[in-house]
Amino acid sequence: MGSAHFGIYAFDVLMKIYTEYGYTEREAAAFIVQNNLYGLDIDDRAAQLASFAIMMKAMQYDKRFLKRDIQPHFYEIKESNHIGSFTVDYFANGNAKLKKDIQSIIEDTRDAKEYGSIIQIAPVDFDTLFARFEEIEADVNLYRDTALNDLLPLVHEAKILSDKYAVVATNPPYLNKFDAKLKKYIVDNYADYKGDLFSVFIYRNFGFCEKNGYSGFMTPMVWMFIKTYEPLRKYVLNNKAITTLIQFEYSAFEEATVPICSFVLKNGKSESKGEYFRLSDFTGGMEVQCKKVKEALANPDCGFFYESTQSNFSKIPGTPVAYWASRAIFKSFENKRLSEIATAKKGLTTSKDEMFLRVWSEVNNNDIKFVLDEQKGVLDKRWVPLNKGGDYRKWYGNNVWIIDWDDNGKRVKDFKGAVIRNEECYFLESISWNDITSGKVSFRYKRPGQIFNDAGPSIFGDHEILLFLLALCNSVVMDALSKLLAPTIHFTVGQLSGFPVANVDAEVVSRINLISNDNIFLSVADWDAFETSWDFRRHPLLPSAIEERWYDVPPDLTAIQTNGTSLDPKKVVLFGVSRGRLIEESYKAWRQECVDRFNQLKANEEELNRIFIDIYGLQDELTPEEEDKDVTVRKADLGRDIRSFVSYAVGCMFGRYSLDVDGLAYAGGDWDSSKYKTFIPDKDAIIPITDDEYFKDDIVGRFVEFVKVVYGADTLEENLKFIADALDEKGSTSREVIQNYFLNTFYKDHLKTYQKRPIYWLFDSGKKNGFKCLVYMHRYQPDTIARIRTDYIHEQQARYRTAISGLERQINGAPTSERVRLNKQLTKLKDQAEEVRVYEEKIHHLADQMISIDLDDGVKHNYAIFQDVLAKIK
Repeated sequence: MGSAHFGIYAFDVLMKIYTEYGYTEREAAAFIVQNNLYGLDIDDRAAQLASFAIMMKAMQYDKRFLKRDIQPHFYEIKESNHIGSFTVDYFANGNAKLKKDIQSIIEDTRDAKEYGSIIQIAPVDFDTLFARFEEIEADVNLYRDTALNDLLPLVHEAKILSDKYAVVATNPPYLNKFDAKLKKYIVDNYADYKGDLFSVFIYRNFGFCEKNGYSGFMTPMVWMFIKTYEPLRKYVLNNKAITTLIQFEYSAFEEATVPICSFVLKNGKSESKGEYFRLSDFTGGMEVQCKKVKEALANPDCGFFYESTQSNFSKIPGTPVAYWASRAIFKSFENKRLSEIATAKKGLTTSKDEMFLRVWSEVNNNDIKFVLDEQKGVLDKRWVPLNKGGDYRKWYGNNVWIIDWDDNGKRVKDFKGAVIRNEECYFLESISWNDITSGKVSFRYKRPGQIFNDAGPSIFGDHEILLFLLALCNSVVMDALSKLLAPTIHFTVGQLSGFPVANVDAEVVSRINLISNDNIFLSVADWDAFETSWDFRRHPLLPSAIEERWYDVPPDLTAIQTNGTSLDPKKVVLFGVSRGRLIEESYKAWRQECVDRFNQLKANEEELNRIFIDIYGLQDELTPEEEDKDVTVRKADLGRDIRSFVSYAVGCMFGRYSLDVDGLAYAGGDWDSSKYKTFIPDKDAIIPITDDEYFKDDIVGRFVEFVKVVYGADTLEENLKFIADALDEKGSTSREVIQNYFLNTFYKDHLKTYQKRPIYWLFDSGKKNGFKCLVYMHRYQPDTIARIRTDYIHEQQARYRTAISGLERQINGAPTSERVRLNKQLTKLKDQAEEVRVYEEKIHHLADQMISIDLDDGVKHNYAIFQDVLAKIK
């Protein structure tokens, strides 16, 4: 239906048509307003503005137009709710047919402002109705004005809603949440198109169109692709014709809050190819979009103009409007579907993740069932791994979350709102992907032993099939075809299930699976090199003659050959690299390891791309080359990796890690001192961070001792300098740089690494750095805060008093030039002492309570208990 913008544009087009047929501009302006343009709007002002705009447009071609007494057919939608029976009886004047027709219109327009132009008007005799109004105009009855003022607008409205038009244009409302009246009306009249109001308008506008007339729309682009609008797509593709469609860049139309498209539909079948403009790659607003449309019209070979026969769209599951797809791509969908060889499933929904989910590093590690017993379903621990999507990462990784599955998940299952889907697939080997992604979709192998939720849907099947599908899904073929199956940010189970899987010779499948297997192991090595992996063993910068990192391999996985060596099918050593007594040498070795792994994975992915491009016959569509940004194992990064080493050192200070054992040495449970011989952890798990040497066991001193133990005393200073340079903090010496890192940056890095769920807690008096210390959450005891107060804060206060007293004596005897520096230092110490005094009162309050914590409650809950004395989590 019309609006000011559509009306003005249509006026200019019609003027060209009239003048080409020999009419004068004055004649054409009159005919256009009288006979060609009609519009309705719910809002009175919008209708008035549209009428005004059309009148002004007519005056552009005829200066005397306002004197010709020609009124535009643009009306506000009126409601009949207030029409009384006396007015109806007066209008009907005893004519039963007239009364029936006017009552029909009154009924159809009841609550009309709720429904707008989606109202459907039952057939009536409009000629007779308008004839009656002509009679009434000459009448002097009391109800004359009521009939003309109340009934006549309804009949005009009904007439416009009943007529057929050569062209209908609209930018309909984008609304999918309705009040009760509107929802009922849509369900009763447009059940197949109820997903959104704009889809109702698309269907309804065919009712306004003459046969083979045209409807023009500007709507969200989602109707072209997602499942909600599949009935609408099928109706359009089977009964109508898309003549032109422009898919705009996501944010091109600033007035819209969603990505939109503009298109014209013919009200009739046609075998002609539609014309499509794909402008999604061109940013810069509508000005750029308009420019590109004109460019495509002038040069159809521009690369973003397409002609497509819409009957091809039905070859793709869900019938997406995949106008850019080539013949080869359409042909690929003649293969069997993924659902025919494997099963894709959506996982559970807890409805309250903060209650049931944890990052694995939060809880007592002994209470997590990382490895499932051979007998499926034997769960003797509360927490089990949960797959819930994550960052863009292929082949393996994103193993972060755990879920409370005590007593076979009783707490979750009993929670109101939780939905337990596909429980028969829990703990099975699978491939997972992210339900929501803003870019490419990535698929990862998941070992047996995990549950999956709705954000991490998964594929299940035989092991060899999973290896094959993992390779296929991470290929450029999947990337290309997924843009047809799922061009929005969602990639659902249903969409993936429709993915075409070509028949492949057994020999080729074997080669694909070998490479897929290799890629899993390469990605395992990368993922497990960092302490956020629950399979982390030792930091990669630790020196040793040969640094071997071993990984348990699922029994089903075939052993591969690495560096020409045949490997045990139960264990795989991925890299053996010589490490030196200098951390710089270890870093260089690590850097080379990362480069080798990255290059091998990239080469493997490109080889898989070549294989699948050949299988699907897409040589003219795709190239096998992989961009570095799409290879999801990490290259070495000096700053990141040294900070990671510092974090590992802090873990050894607390006893979380040990230089004598692989993996976690302590993360809850019983303390075993026999695990620590080379480097002894802090006795009370309280490590102060100071800006001076106030404590023997402050964090800088402990870190220096750690580096000395790991790399040797003879290379200590050289190693400290290398570390300090990589940390890039202020300081005149290596120790000052390291000290400033711990004071200013370490905790920010820790929060980032552990997703704002820190396992080392920073007790912090404030901005003056009066007092700081780290406490390992898993070693926290009810008397820990009391120890902080008596053994550290009181000690710090005593040292401040001594230092202040000493400075005051120095100032008294110092020359004037020296007093300025000493006074500045004194002011700083006094500010710190005052900050600690206030802080001590807060600590005292908590210390007296002897608070216990339950690790199962998670960091967010436990951290909040002590939020007044801990650093803020930002």
